[in-house]
Amino acid sequence: MPLMTAVQGSSAPGRAILAMIGGGLLVTGNDAAMKWLVSGYPVGQLLFIRGMFAFVAIAFFVRFYGGLSSLRISNPRFHVMRGLLVVFGTVVFITGLGHLTLADAIAVVYAGPMFVTALAPLLIGEAVGWRRWLAVMGGFIGVMIIIRPGTEAMQWAVIFPLAAALAGALRDLITRSAAATEHSNALLATSTAAATVAGLCTLPFGWMPVPLEDLALMALSGLLLGSAHFLMIESFRYGEAGLVVPFKYLNMVFAVTLGFVLWGDLPDAWTWTGSGVLITSGLYILHRERIRHRLPTLPSDAHGAGPAGRRPD
Repeated sequence: MPLMTAVQGSSAPGRAILAMIGGGLLVTGNDAAMKWLVSGYPVGQLLFIRGMFAFVAIAFFVRFYGGLSSLRISNPRFHVMRGLLVVFGTVVFITGLGHLTLADAIAVVYAGPMFVTALAPLLIGEAVGWRRWLAVMGGFIGVMIIIRPGTEAMQWAVIFPLAAALAGALRDLITRSAAATEHSNALLATSTAAATVAGLCTLPFGWMPVPLEDLALMALSGLLLGSAHFLMIESFRYGEAGLVVPFKYLNMVFAVTLGFVLWGDLPDAWTWTGSGVLITSGLYILHRERIRHRLPTLPSDAHGAGPAGRRPD
């Protein structure tokens, strides 16, 4: 029996895709701001200050999209699990940004869709056939190309975005299941509150004074993050995970652009190759997902026993 139940079908696929692309652009801008700041401030301090400004964006969405009733929590379990995953994923990813280029960190996070597919049978009861399992294996080969284990070029810090990718995959599956009963504003508010409180708990370990220009960048980061997560949650409301998650790959384009403009960084051939393998695997998963939803349901077995279902691909 699956641990969660996913919302079935895509009610507005175009809207879902646009929301994911827009959310990806904004969250990459937030990532760039965090990379700029993380060398000078503790991660917990960044989480707290950014979270406080993220609530400005959340208040806007509550005011003009849903009202106070949109903050009602129907299933606390979803919010607790999602909040813990957001805190963990955020901490490890920001830590990784302090040691990796923006493009390398986001390239490794591309393992997220592979984790989504691999975990879907257990968590939401989605059948995954051998073709998509091969695509998952191909995706992890892409990760290995980027990481290059056993070579001098290997960067130990890739463990941070890889852990963030796993946390993000679990968060995405929970978001997909929670969208049936929980409003986007409630999901966004509780996860932001979790990250902000977690950041505040690090105050006894020492924070740094913040000049005005850095405070402005933290404020921008919070506004970008709040808006990005709202759009991403909405994308899962209007489209299935298999439809919208692959569009996160556009974040690589945004990351390379910002990394080059701000730091002069360009990915090396290994990162491009590994990213290409990851993107190809993810797009193939999307292709098989579309085929799966076009296939007619299978009849019962020869003895008439058992429910009809779709052929796993």
